[in-house]
Amino acid sequence: MAASYHARSNNLPLRQHPIVSQIDETLNRLRASQSASTSSSIGHNLSGLQDLHECVDVLLQFPLTQQALAQEKQREMVEELLDGSLMLLDVCTTAKDALLQTKECTQELQSILRKRCGAEGLANEFRKYLTSRKTMKKAICKALQNLKHIQNKLSTPGENGAVISVLRDVEAVTISVLESVLSFISRPEAESKSSRWSLVSKLMHQKKEMCEEEQKANEILNAKAAVRSYIKSENMKHVENVQKELESSELSIQDLEEGLETLSRRMIKTRVTVLNIISC
Repeated sequence: MAASYHARSNNLPLRQHPIVSQIDETLNRLRASQSASTSSSIGHNLSGLQDLHECVDVLLQFPLTQQALAQEKQREMVEELLDGSLMLLDVCTTAKDALLQTKECTQELQSILRKRCGAEGLANEFRKYLTSRKTMKKAICKALQNLKHIQNKLSTPGENGAVISVLRDVEAVTISVLESVLSFISRPEAESKSSRWSLVSKLMHQKKEMCEEEQKANEILNAKAAVRSYIKSENMKHVENVQKELESSELSIQDLEEGLETLSRRMIKTRVTVLNIISC
């Protein structure tokens, strides 16, 4: 999903303040890493996004910044940003729910594997795991559509004040990072050409199939592939590999969950600050 950024006006009252430089540096760093596709790189971006929102909240505490946002001529743009932030929080919730569901299914499978069920019993449980992921992907597809909707609004041309431009840039980068999280959770296997993935592929602007290196770096996808491999063969020798991939998947999920939870709290804090500014 191509992000849209806006030229920054030079009339920001706090242009020389260090917090503004810090926001610009963090924005540029996150823009440069939009292609992140591994759990570690996405987790790093989530951490950077948390820091970015914390910096924005500091910026919003300055009287001159608050005066700029409280101007009547800025009200429509501020309201639009608030609408976008609410949708982004909904997307955050969808991503967290998807990760939680995947983690619970993963843990349940690990428990079943420890009980050493027979080959047929394991295959049935593995099929349930794959079915639950299909259901989860519907919610993710809707979340991706919501991200596209917000991004289209940000692409609308217009003359914005400097503070509004900062907030729009932050929202655009937030969209990009959340899109990479959703993509990581729901990414289809490289060999899959199912038509049900055409919409997701378009939304993520994926012109080519995922490269082999990216596929190997996706722990959730590796677990899914290991499960599929077992269902096809029902060879108990593959169980150890399934266990290993499920453990790796659980660890990556845990890291992303923590990153999204912290990000969500900071986004709420920023939203409340803006609401307080315009309601005074």
